Amino acid sequence: MINQIYIKNFKIFQLFSLSLNEDLNIIVGNNEAGKSTILEAIALALTKRINGKAVEYEITSHLFNKASVGNYLAQIAAGKNPAPPEIIIELFMKDSAELQRLRGNNNSQKTDCVGLKLTIAFDDEYADEYAKLLEDRAQIKTVPTEYYKVTWHSFANNAITPRSLAIEVSNIDATTIRLQSGTDYFLQEIINGSMDAKEKVSLAIAYRKLKEQFSAEAAITGINTKLTQKQGAITNKKLAISIDTSQKTNWENALVPHLDELPFQFIGKGEQSALKIMLALERQAHDANIILIEEPENHLSFTSMNVLIKKIREKCAGKQIIIVTHSAYVLNKLGIEKVIFLHGTKHSMLKNLPEDTQRYFKILPGYDTLRLILAKKVILVEGPSDELVIQRAFRDRHGKLPIEAGVDVINVRGLSFARFLDIAKELKNEVVVVTDNDGDYKNKIEKKYHPYASVGTIKICADKNDGLRTLEPQIVDVNDLKVLNKVFGTASETKQEVADFMVANKTECALSLFETAEKVTFPAYVQAAVS
Repeated sequence: MINQIYIKNFKIFQLFSLSLNEDLNIIVGNNEAGKSTILEAIALALTKRINGKAVEYEITSHLFNKASVGNYLAQIAAGKNPAPPEIIIELFMKDSAELQRLRGNNNSQKTDCVGLKLTIAFDDEYADEYAKLLEDRAQIKTVPTEYYKVTWHSFANNAITPRSLAIEVSNIDATTIRLQSGTDYFLQEIINGSMDAKEKVSLAIAYRKLKEQFSAEAAITGINTKLTQKQGAITNKKLAISIDTSQKTNWENALVPHLDELPFQFIGKGEQSALKIMLALERQAHDANIILIEEPENHLSFTSMNVLIKKIREKCAGKQIIIVTHSAYVLNKLGIEKVIFLHGTKHSMLKNLPEDTQRYFKILPGYDTLRLILAKKVILVEGPSDELVIQRAFRDRHGKLPIEAGVDVINVRGLSFARFLDIAKELKNEVVVVTDNDGDYKNKIEKKYHPYASVGTIKICADKNDGLRTLEPQIVDVNDLKVLNKVFGTASETKQEVADFMVANKTECALSLFETAEKVTFPAYVQAAVS
């Protein structure tokens, strides 16, 4: 299992370090935050492969951190002789008896521990050629990757090969399903890993016999007789057709998994994705099993996703699973305490969430917690009518809707405010709560939200007047009766009539407030929320 990953100059990460849970890790973040890059880096350090190919044949300047490349080129242009940038990926592994041969201090921390190190760096054998290149600096427009080499070593500084590494990794990208003829590369690996040596030999023999029997079929014999009669017209040698029995056409490239008698490539993409994930979870590794999953929710219906998530939770024992997701349902159901939130090149974790909050979101996973995690600022409201009012108040003050300013207004039930605030408290996210006092400000507001009073990024907005229990009478209290009648198309004679009408028609009245061209005044606590 991986305890920590260290990345230097790989894609978005110039210097980055991340500690991992030994069982489940759920990585979330905005676009271009580096979520997929982390999976790619782990897979690269464990397999020495990228995009399914040996990394030696895939080295380009695009693998290097842009800022590091820019700094290197700037120094070249300034007449200096900087060392070409290098990529380093280190995996600090859990200490175990099986991995002791990986123990050493060949790592960035210079500590004695178990791990792997993959480096893409300048090869000193090309020092003379590189010196000649520097004589004409104008021609250096990017990293001279043709002079680079890849080294793959343990922390003991011993060279690693895929055969010698007693760690299994499954890398599943559910966003794309790539199939070649027969099984795809991933399924080959999974099926191979599910059979012992004797079973593999038996399958290979059975497949070879099947190919040999092909030539004995009457139809094939007849065709070959005709081809033999053409000897001399086409070639002086005997011409016949048969199946290639060489090693390059082994069973892995020809046998196709079937579901309900349908070839794998003809079943739905959701079923393909789910099958790959389930095969990886079922796979038995001798020493370790690390499973990387990119967006498991892709191509799946809500029902199918629920079944898959249940299976993932059941199969976590003894495996380390690292998931990248854009689904709040996935992270809630699997466990929000396992979330790793990437922001910039930093990260935050939610492992210290109160247990009752963790359990709450697992039982009620429909809440869009991911919106709160990812937003620059969040305003929490109690219902759709409150949301419309906040949208209008914000637009009046700032000339734009909240979302256009990077502020997300999230509608949650009042009882859930504390659960969302637990998340905000851990992440130090800026969150505003807009809530009714329900006729008891001291207990419903002050006492209820006291645990968050000292959190500088959390603000609770509610009115102290117990006589104005909810938003509707609050709005009526600060607006002229004529304005309210115009907004709602009513002919109420008293403000109480308007308040009763608003309470009876909450959403319709909120929509009217949002759409009206009339100048509307909002209560002070609402204005404080959108300031």
